[in-house]
Amino acid sequence: MRQIASILTSLLLPLISLVAFAQSQKTYQNPLAVAFGDPYVLHVEGDKYYMYGTGGIAKNGFAAYSSNDLVNWKDEGQVFYANNPKGWSDSTAAWNGAYWAPEVYAYKGRFYMFYSAQWKENPGKEAENFRIGVAVADNPTGPFVDLNDKPIFDPGYPVIDANVLFDKSGKVYLYYSRCCYKHPVESEVASWAKQKGWFDTIEESWVYGVELKSDFSGVIGEPVLLLRPPVKMDDKQAEWESRSVTSKEVNRRWTEGSAIFKEGNTYYMMYSANYFGGKNYAVGYATSKNPLGPFKKAANNPVLQKNTEKGGVVTGTGHNSITYSPNGKEMFCVYHARTLSTGEERVVFIDRMKILKDGRLVIEGPTTTSQAVPAK
Repeated sequence: MRQIASILTSLLLPLISLVAFAQSQKTYQNPLAVAFGDPYVLHVEGDKYYMYGTGGIAKNGFAAYSSNDLVNWKDEGQVFYANNPKGWSDSTAAWNGAYWAPEVYAYKGRFYMFYSAQWKENPGKEAENFRIGVAVADNPTGPFVDLNDKPIFDPGYPVIDANVLFDKSGKVYLYYSRCCYKHPVESEVASWAKQKGWFDTIEESWVYGVELKSDFSGVIGEPVLLLRPPVKMDDKQAEWESRSVTSKEVNRRWTEGSAIFKEGNTYYMMYSANYFGGKNYAVGYATSKNPLGPFKKAANNPVLQKNTEKGGVVTGTGHNSITYSPNGKEMFCVYHARTLSTGEERVVFIDRMKILKDGRLVIEGPTTTSQAVPAK
């Protein structure tokens, strides 16, 4: 009997130790053990956190992770497949169909995934034929099935990075980025780059907003231009938003990855600039009193950027979402980045962010040192 008790004790001790460790865990460290680009976190009230993103284990679709604490994440596998019964995308197109930037929202008892991909309707054989669609599921882990057999709408140019606002007015708004593809824009930065003999043209991506039908079957009215890269080189935003050009990296300037939320009476729109695959990818924000602007860029931009010039190891910080701690009192910025050890792979970071009394948005990152776990 004693021998049996001894065996049971030896088996249970590691489990007890593991539970004790989990209960005593008071810190976490970036990056998290999730390899995603464009991470988006959904918190289901009374349930878990769910994270979706670009890449990871998914093939021709999207995967998900779940967590109780925003620190430890469980792989939930692939939750959306392009070849679902109403699939409208082309998984054989460039970038393996370009299944990018999924965001999932709980709405009227169901879960809706907005995402971008290559549209199979492509008579002009465009290399970038991205559109935005929406899929639905009864659970946050899917399976998600396209709501319709076509994108939400066709603006006549490639679009990515869907972000949705369910406003207290009852209206729903869709935000997206018009791609740089075949979108050359005149600006002082473009003229400067041409004079240097670096690039003949500079293409740009711009963020738009439009009201969305309540059943997500289309849009209401015409899209409104909300954010774009600066035209003048003496614009305070021009230096950080033009680094991909001024470093001779690529002939494009981006305004993408929008993430909108409301604090008090102010709408905050976060956005990313520069090449997503480069070291200069960074985050800024703009504010407005209305969901469709006009938006004014903040003087303290960028609020998140590489830290290698200060002795750190993080680059390529961008395309964020926001979430809150389990007790609802702490705001967090969830974003992807790269480190010297992860190389070109995009991995997930989560850092605290605040809205100061004067209205400024501040992100306490990027961090790679031990941080206090989100408050429960």
